Amino acid sequence: MKVYDVFVIGGGHAGIEAACAASKMGCQVGLVTMEKDAMGRLSCNPAIGGTAKGHLVREIDALGGVMGIIADRSGIQFRMLNRSKGPAVWSPRSQNDRKIYSLEALKVIANHPKIEIIQKSIVSIETENNKIIGVKTNEGELIATKSVVLCSGTFLNGLMHTGMSSVSGGRFGEMPATGITESLLKLGFESGRLKTGTPPRLNANSINFSILEEQPGDDDPKPFSFKTDKSSFPFLPQVSCHVTYTDQTVHKILETGFDKSPMFTGRIKGIGPRYCPSIEDKIVRFAEKEKHQLFLEPEGLDTNLIYVNGFSTSLPTEVQLAALKKVRGLEEVEMIRPGYAVEYDFFPPNQVDLTLETKIIDGLYFAGQINGTSGYEEAAAQGLIAGINAASKILGRNEFVLKRSEAYIGVLIDDLVTKSTEEPYRMFTSRAEHRLLLRQDNADRRLTKYGFELGLVEKEMLAELEKREVIISKSIELFNQKKISPKEINPFLEMKGTNGIESPEIISKLSKRPEIKLKELLLLDGFSEDEKIAELLNDEISLEQVEFELKYEGYIKREFETVKKLERYEKTRIPLSLNYSNLKQLSSEGRDKLQRFKPRSIGQASRIAGITPSDISILLVYLKN
Repeated sequence: MKVYDVFVIGGGHAGIEAACAASKMGCQVGLVTMEKDAMGRLSCNPAIGGTAKGHLVREIDALGGVMGIIADRSGIQFRMLNRSKGPAVWSPRSQNDRKIYSLEALKVIANHPKIEIIQKSIVSIETENNKIIGVKTNEGELIATKSVVLCSGTFLNGLMHTGMSSVSGGRFGEMPATGITESLLKLGFESGRLKTGTPPRLNANSINFSILEEQPGDDDPKPFSFKTDKSSFPFLPQVSCHVTYTDQTVHKILETGFDKSPMFTGRIKGIGPRYCPSIEDKIVRFAEKEKHQLFLEPEGLDTNLIYVNGFSTSLPTEVQLAALKKVRGLEEVEMIRPGYAVEYDFFPPNQVDLTLETKIIDGLYFAGQINGTSGYEEAAAQGLIAGINAASKILGRNEFVLKRSEAYIGVLIDDLVTKSTEEPYRMFTSRAEHRLLLRQDNADRRLTKYGFELGLVEKEMLAELEKREVIISKSIELFNQKKISPKEINPFLEMKGTNGIESPEIISKLSKRPEIKLKELLLLDGFSEDEKIAELLNDEISLEQVEFELKYEGYIKREFETVKKLERYEKTRIPLSLNYSNLKQLSSEGRDKLQRFKPRSIGQASRIAGITPSDISILLVYLKN
């Protein structure tokens, strides 16, 4: 009987990362999906990245994941968001061809010979003595495996709503997954119900784009993946998106459907995303707003489908269409498919550890929306970590956990495990307390070493990074010494509208001025003749890193000092076997929360809601004794 090392349930973004990571680490992987052609399907918006989400994609790539590569190969528009703000919040985003994304995902999986794709439906998780032994299909077949990574997306008992009509399904045209929730409940897990939604799809030929605001991609687009060949990037023709707005007339039409709204009539029981509300929720919660922005985004190069970003809804079909026809540019619009909401089962993530292995069943890992998250990128990040840890356990290696100070992925998983969630969790830059250290541009410098140690990153990529580190450190050292005279620099400073200097000044100090770009400074007469400066000017990636390091030197130094101070709490380990009910000195809430969440360290314990400084002091004394 064949026994898989790692068995991944679900062919979405979490499943793909989990399978590829475990396979590359040397495990025999089974990847089950109900539909092979739906692998990596962009269920909602055909886009990757965005604010904070783009950081996750860069981190996945730096660790040896595949989402960035697939996004680069299928991207039809690339933009760096938040350029008007500081580099900590710059976030890459791509609009993608939905069909090509799935095709590229399949190609990536095909390059992993240890992955076997299985088209079946799994109905139960099989265990023995609280340990995984296999999974059972709807045909009654037992598939033996040493571990399971469950990446079920919105399919667990999925129910789709449009108006007063409800249809079983995980997404449009696809059946739900039944049986798994029930088998997990029997094993002692707690489940909940969440809701997400998707907007209508429109016919591009029926939209008057000529009167709308065009939103093109960047003139010099940057890929997600550090491995992408920039000489031939982007690989596909690039397209524009367009912007329009709702108004009070649109809102009044939408309100006529509220009595048939599954959300307002109570048909939908699941909790929806706070930060990506439906259009009907927006006009109720933000009644003072006269308009809401809508983005008209193409779904691909060979389709007329347009995704209406900002108009997620489950209102009756006729109400959706009537409201859309009152939006500027959509007066003659044809709606190909109405928007809908989907409810699905999830399992509150306090039931998993930082490795994403469940606390109840040995060898069972949860990744993606099953943990209460929202978004492809959050799912992919969890899938990667779950796949790495499932493989590590099988291979007898150490577990892999990222700290909050090391990566957005660390923030994401720590938030889920430590705080749990009762609503769809979405990543934001504001969730990361050390975000100046966790920029999207330095993901490789932070994480590639881990990817290499895990066997997910090739030696050539690490060598390239090490070479770049030498250039960066030598350049910073040079700019902390090399001075510019007032005669050389003052005309340039005057042109930039900033004060001149009266005595020679080092380059590093001048580069801190907000008006000055380091590249412009180095291109002044005489500087580019310096061999080291010429080398830096020819390396765009290193040049950007040097500029950020110099400009934000003081802030970065303070962040590292803060991380160092907090490290003491993170290093103070708590035995997972500790029975908190015996610690009567703890507050009643503190005992309950600590027993439920089972934190690994004092640092993690201190982030649990309801844990007081007094509880932490008691814990520290107990551990010391």
